[in-house]
Amino acid sequence: MQHEQRHSSSRAPTRVDQLVGEKIRALRIAQNRTLAELGTELGISHQQLQKYETGTNRLSAGMLSTVAEALRVPIADLFEDEGDADPTIKDPAMRVRAECHDWIERTKSPEKLETMSRVLKALATG
Repeated sequence: MQHEQRHSSSRAPTRVDQLVGEKIRALRIAQNRTLAELGTELGISHQQLQKYETGTNRLSAGMLSTVAEALRVPIADLFEDEGDADPTIKDPAMRVRAECHDWIERTKSPEKLETMSRVLKALATG
């Protein structure tokens, strides 16, 4: 008896893959980030990221973790149905926090980062 089973379709994207991709896209857009910016941070091409977002390609567990970290959300948030709630309604400060983080990540000058740090500390304590 031969028990070789081939499930070539088992690697095909599912509805869950599509929902996760839609969630990644919604979060990326809410954070005002381009495919190229997020792709670079993830170490993948913008084309590959687009395939993840459209559900054309499946994400590995490792890539799910990397994406969640890059988007600064718990992995579980990637599995929430897009119709559940707008991420900015769930946490109104999320969009602004992500925008601030994005500006910090884009800043390469240690002097400018030091100035940004002083401003943020002054605002937080004042």
